[in-house]
Amino acid sequence: MLENRLRPVFDKPNKRAFICFLTAGDPTTDCTVEYILEMERAGADLVEIGIPFSDPTAEGVVIQDANIRALKNGMTTDGAFEIVRRVREKSRIPLAFMTYANPVFHYGYERFFTKCEQLAVDAVIIPDMPYEEKQEMEGSANAHSVAVISMIAPASEDRIREIASEARGFIYVVSSLGVAGACSEIVTDLGAIVDSIRRVTDVPCAIGSDISTPEQAKKMAALSDGVILGSAVVKLIAEYGEQAGPEIYRYVKSMKDALTESGEQGI
Repeated sequence: MLENRLRPVFDKPNKRAFICFLTAGDPTTDCTVEYILEMERAGADLVEIGIPFSDPTAEGVVIQDANIRALKNGMTTDGAFEIVRRVREKSRIPLAFMTYANPVFHYGYERFFTKCEQLAVDAVIIPDMPYEEKQEMEGSANAHSVAVISMIAPASEDRIREIASEARGFIYVVSSLGVAGACSEIVTDLGAIVDSIRRVTDVPCAIGSDISTPEQAKKMAALSDGVILGSAVVKLIAEYGEQAGPEIYRYVKSMKDALTESGEQGI
């Protein structure tokens, strides 16, 4: 069951899950494999692997640039699966793909999720897929024990509960407040969003934010079941390139140590 594969990421007494992101093929396939293993060694509980796309509308400049670099280096969806295959030769760390609806659609849902199951990819995150269209993809994903992760941004209480009530695996809480609509009805407080989610489901919540310091990570961890690093590791890769491995290890370890310390102190 897909819940059983992801639950251990979050079911750790007095600890919060630490989730890291990087872009497949930035700067090379070999480096991506190395960096995933370094993140695991440093304490990451789950790694999100971004499959590069030419129009990553939900990303900031840092990850957009990483997509461009990876695509110029020839990274493809098959290349991302090859990275997972190589990681699986050495590790069983939980993995999730983050990509867009277009690449998965063109690859073919059945083909894509069959490969995910074969290589033990636990989840996919599709930031441009509307909640109302989730079922089109979710049928194939569920058949192959892959969780389609629900993303919840600041929204109305009813909308938050609607999405949360059908979530599986874990819930990605987006911290951005840039939401269009009737502002008087939008819930923008992250603690309130998590509280709303917990009224309708026990699926774990992880907050994805532009976190870069241990203090920020502790603050997000105090509100949720986990913390997601977005661009922080990608920035290190942009700066250090093929020599980023030791820097990634040191950085991820410092962040994980901070979360462990906060959990032990009951923060």
